[in-house]
Amino acid sequence: MKIIVAITGASGAIYARQCVELLLKAESVERIALILSDHAEDVMRAEGVELPQSERMERFDNNDMWASVASGSARWDAMIVVPASMGTVARVASGVSRTLIERAADVMLKERRRLVVVVRESPYSLIHLRNMTTLTEAGAVVMPASPSFYFTPATIEELCLTVSSRAVEMAGVDVTHRRWGE
Repeated sequence: MKIIVAITGASGAIYARQCVELLLKAESVERIALILSDHAEDVMRAEGVELPQSERMERFDNNDMWASVASGSARWDAMIVVPASMGTVARVASGVSRTLIERAADVMLKERRRLVVVVRESPYSLIHLRNMTTLTEAGAVVMPASPSFYFTPATIEELCLTVSSRAVEMAGVDVTHRRWGE
């Protein structure tokens, strides 16, 4: 599989790091395209998050509209926007593609491929809810970064992993983790 990971400037860079780590562990993932918004690196630095490095991962500039992820003919299988700012959600929901993140998300929707949007905002305004509804109606999976407490996680890493592993699964990649009832 070829997976796009887009990281916006919303808080919650730990989710992005964990998603990338899980994708790198998955044998089915042959290539990862990484796109960071203008503010993503600032947030990652403020939150003390560093992304892993790998030969299977290629970073694209968010202003490079000639990148392969901007075209449906490149046949990327899925995209995870994690964390997703509400500004990014709004622009994708309205069909505005002024950055590579927005264009790649638009391509996923128009090609009927998997788009997983992990929103990191609270509370939601009516505008946020309508934009998330629009994305869902267009075929995206909108996933709030709402960790689960079923298995009494002992660390923030474990707690956040409940969101990250679900996001990767929603993109179509099998992940080993604790499941309800097991």
